[in-house]
Amino acid sequence: MTNKSNVSSELSRELSLFQITMMGLGMMIGAGVFIGIGISIRVAGPGGVILTFALNGLIAIFTAMSFAELSSAIPKAGGTYNFARIAFGRGPSFMAGWMEWFASCVAGSLYSVVFAMYTLDFFFQLGLLNWLTIDIEIARKVVAFLVAGFFIYINYRGASETGKIGALFTVAQMLFMFGIAVTGLIIAFVDPSRLENFKPFMPEGWSALLITMGFVYVAFEGFEVIAQAGDEAIDPRRNIPKAMLYSVFFAALTYILVSFATIVSVKAGSDGVGAQPWKWIGGFGETGFGQAIQKLIPMGIGGILVTLAVIFSSTSALNATIYSATRASYALGRDRMLPAAFSKISLKRKTPYIALFFTAIIVLSVVLPRRTEDIASSASIMFLFLFFVANICVIRIRLNMGDELSYGFLMPLFPLFPVLAIIAQIVLAVWLGHMSVFAWKVSIAWIISGIAIYLFYSKSRAISTEDEILVFEEKKAPAAETPVRPLPEGEYRVMVAVANPNNALELVSNTYKICGAKQASVELLHMVPVPDQVPLTDAPKYMLEGKEGILEAMLTLGLQFPISTTIRYCRNIARGIISAVRQKKINTLIMGWHGRAKSHLFDIGSTVDPIIERSPCNVVILKDCGGVRQFKRILVPVAGGPNGAFALEVASILADKEEGEIVAFTIDGTREFDLAAFLAENQPRLHLPADRIQPKTVRRKKIARAILREIDQDGYDLVVLGCTDKPIVYQMTHETIPETVARQCNRPLVMVKSSVGIRSWLKRWI
Repeated sequence: MTNKSNVSSELSRELSLFQITMMGLGMMIGAGVFIGIGISIRVAGPGGVILTFALNGLIAIFTAMSFAELSSAIPKAGGTYNFARIAFGRGPSFMAGWMEWFASCVAGSLYSVVFAMYTLDFFFQLGLLNWLTIDIEIARKVVAFLVAGFFIYINYRGASETGKIGALFTVAQMLFMFGIAVTGLIIAFVDPSRLENFKPFMPEGWSALLITMGFVYVAFEGFEVIAQAGDEAIDPRRNIPKAMLYSVFFAALTYILVSFATIVSVKAGSDGVGAQPWKWIGGFGETGFGQAIQKLIPMGIGGILVTLAVIFSSTSALNATIYSATRASYALGRDRMLPAAFSKISLKRKTPYIALFFTAIIVLSVVLPRRTEDIASSASIMFLFLFFVANICVIRIRLNMGDELSYGFLMPLFPLFPVLAIIAQIVLAVWLGHMSVFAWKVSIAWIISGIAIYLFYSKSRAISTEDEILVFEEKKAPAAETPVRPLPEGEYRVMVAVANPNNALELVSNTYKICGAKQASVELLHMVPVPDQVPLTDAPKYMLEGKEGILEAMLTLGLQFPISTTIRYCRNIARGIISAVRQKKINTLIMGWHGRAKSHLFDIGSTVDPIIERSPCNVVILKDCGGVRQFKRILVPVAGGPNGAFALEVASILADKEEGEIVAFTIDGTREFDLAAFLAENQPRLHLPADRIQPKTVRRKKIARAILREIDQDGYDLVVLGCTDKPIVYQMTHETIPETVARQCNRPLVMVKSSVGIRSWLKRWI
């Protein structure tokens, strides 16, 4: 690749905290006020419009925290597309990017229509356009088309131009909105009777509120455009989260204050208004806000103020949405989900001009055919889908990759806020159908088209990223040619994680016993340890040692058990192993441990600890168990629970069948525990008779020390103990008993973790 191509693939990093905050605010302070207030008053009443923006602001804060956390860890253009690529892989990520592109394009069309509608209506009221002979609707479409084209050109000029123009327009719109809000507060203070306009507060009930919340949700999508600025923001890990939270807070506050000013702007009983001013405002629908402000600030000043506010608000929002849509399609082209042309960068302007061209086609096409409510509803429902995906991504990425990403922001009370947001977004999307059936139809059609494009184009052309899990080599057990037993339906599956030939020899003999007891098939897995600085194209150079280890294991196991093999790469080995366990539906994972932790943050090790906590299957970890050994005397410390029961089962499998015996060891005085009853309950699952399992109880205060003393004083061949159920975060600050014993034990040792119940199901799927 030439230097020229390298330069052309980079975006310029020029956007400051102030600029990206203004971009987010500019995308939000637009159609949400100018068409949302009047329609929301008509549908939900005077109190309903206040609650609509207040509750939507709360939901938006929840989702903004998800975006802030993910963007601080993954700061590059693409937004939700990038998050889904890392969390779920290629297919879901393409659909996220596909929805992200369309949602921003439709929002841009909406803002250009709002600009044309308000501006032309005002000029017609002043009599300045009476000379026009064309229909008003056609005139609106022409103006919307032209203003959209102008801001497409502004985006072509570059990120710096986009940020400067957006910041200028956003500052102006905030000043106009602040002026309207302050005027409303003064009017209510001077004339308290205006507060009677809020009666009845919610005449249509809560169901109407859900409709309006879904309809104006597009007004809170500004943090999505900030997420797109990851490649162009200065210090993105710090500035992007700040900009997201700042922009949502100020937008919600502005909406609430301006909605209040709109309700109190009209005096009951005044000319043509009637006894319930909210009905009069709602009767104008999408232009109700403008009509009300003209009452609030009479003598033509209100109309001028609204028109200027529309000009600055809708154009800054249009500017930001075009930017966001372009970066979404650029990200798809960058990873070859769409043709590579989408990722081409202008050498002079440093902008993705091909992505901008196709974005322009969608924006300009949507401007022409539909009514405003349909456009707004289509944008809202796509953003609801998009934010639903982002909230799921933040949960999955935190759980599966939290230890390998560098976060600039972590949300509090995780995962409460994304879960609440997910529930709210599902409800709002369903109820939005009451406002516009067309929105659901066009959204489903866009999603179906995206699925088709992915299956027939993107799936085979997408390039690998450093965060993906790659399969380098995979071989299934040849059922027809294997000289061992056939593979039954619902078979027990054992996976052995092989690191190198020496590791394989340690694992083989004990794997042989476990597979024999379970009548299991075997999956041999090797995760290729490619250094971060080495390109993935050189990964095959690092596969040789793993292949030798797999061959060593197959020489012993292959004659007795059906064996499949897989060699994979993942930047984080633990995540790669867990992913393979899920994909292969493994029942038990067997791996070795060298006995040393590389980091003080992990008791056992940076690979083993995450596997113990997150694996959805049983885990068996072997330490110093190599060679052909006969385990005649095995110590199993137990205190009840599924891990203790599984430890007994594994010990009974590994014990010598002729002379082996197990000592079930417990500490008296820690809590009430009936060892005899526990042994009797678990006897049916054990592979030794009851008379070869001896209970032993001692009274000690320090449990770990008592277990280590027992190991040293009595000649045990093997120790088998259950892992702790405490999460990694707890282990960072507290030394747990099993890990203490495991590190200090001088005998062969096996640590086990049992996987049962709802927690195992959640780990497998989430």
